[in-house]
Amino acid sequence: MTAVKTEERERKMVEAAKKDPARFADLYEHNFERVYAFVARRVGSRDQAEDLTSEVLQQALANLNKFEWRGVPFAAWLYRIAANAIADHWRRDARERGSEVEKDPTTDAASAEELENQAALFRMVRTLPTDQRRVVEMRFAEEKSVREIARALRRTEGAIRQLQFRGLERLRAQAGLPAVASAQAGANSGERNG
Repeated sequence: MTAVKTEERERKMVEAAKKDPARFADLYEHNFERVYAFVARRVGSRDQAEDLTSEVLQQALANLNKFEWRGVPFAAWLYRIAANAIADHWRRDARERGSEVEKDPTTDAASAEELENQAALFRMVRTLPTDQRRVVEMRFAEEKSVREIARALRRTEGAIRQLQFRGLERLRAQAGLPAVASAQAGANSGERNG
């Protein structure tokens, strides 16, 4: 699916959810993994990440009528809600411990351009064949080891590595980056000739 079609589809989902909150389920399914990955990278535990992700999506539903299209993906709005929820989490945590927040973790929050790039990457990942997509998501969004993925998918570790490699090569091609295999082949042929 092209970026334009994805944006149109997302816009339609938002408009439908604004009219009927029960339709927010589509937006939830479409964005849960990316919000979870964003939150999980910034908090200490899986339980905290799950709780905060749930809180972010509840806030998004409650404030959906305030959302306006401004040329960035819907996920960027969710990331902003998530960044605020994470900052609140750290402040609450600091108060409970009786200390001050040494560093506001949201200062590391991505810029609008970085968020757009992340959203584009998530869209590209969704276009991968199912097995490659599952491996890439488990490996990078869920931060699972090759061994854990192999167990979960009932495949060998070699098969998981191959699916990961092929998925990453497809993503590189979609992004217009050189393939690792061809870059290595060029380097190897240069070594033989040089």
